[in-house]
Amino acid sequence: MRGSHITGRIGLAVLAMTALLALSGMAGSASGATSCSEIPTVYGIPPWGFHTGPYTGASSFAKGHGEINLEANTVSGIICQQDRAGTIIMSVQHHLVYHSHYATMWGYPGNIMKIKVRVTSSSDPNCEVGTVGRATLFASYNGVRSDSVQFFFPAACRDQDHLYHGTQVNNQVPPL
Repeated sequence: MRGSHITGRIGLAVLAMTALLALSGMAGSASGATSCSEIPTVYGIPPWGFHTGPYTGASSFAKGHGEINLEANTVSGIICQQDRAGTIIMSVQHHLVYHSHYATMWGYPGNIMKIKVRVTSSSDPNCEVGTVGRATLFASYNGVRSDSVQFFFPAACRDQDHLYHGTQVNNQVPPL
């Protein structure tokens, strides 16, 4: 009899904890992000990753990192962009849209990958959670620093369309 009383209390505690965790997870995905500090900046050579300096003439920046499997054509990860319109945090969609070790951008050879992203948190009132966009990441090689990251979004999130390019961008896109 005493054992069933304790088991009942443990069951209630587990139920309460599960409800709390579920609610906190839902609040996190629905609430607006306040900064990109939630996303760590990855230095060195990750499977893929980048961080930018400010967008030309503004104080926006972006960073992201994740895993990639070129043989399976899959990618995963997280990206954050912060600008005057607000902060958006994005998850990387599973399918790798395009990649090449023989790309040329800005007049230089390098690696390129194109991915789809989904907004998972937003403080930009015009850019809703769930919006799907695209990103193109280019990493120049042979000692040249002409890396770039470019975001493309549908009309409601157009304020989040940015091109980061130049020596302030540090991009790691894996070769084939």
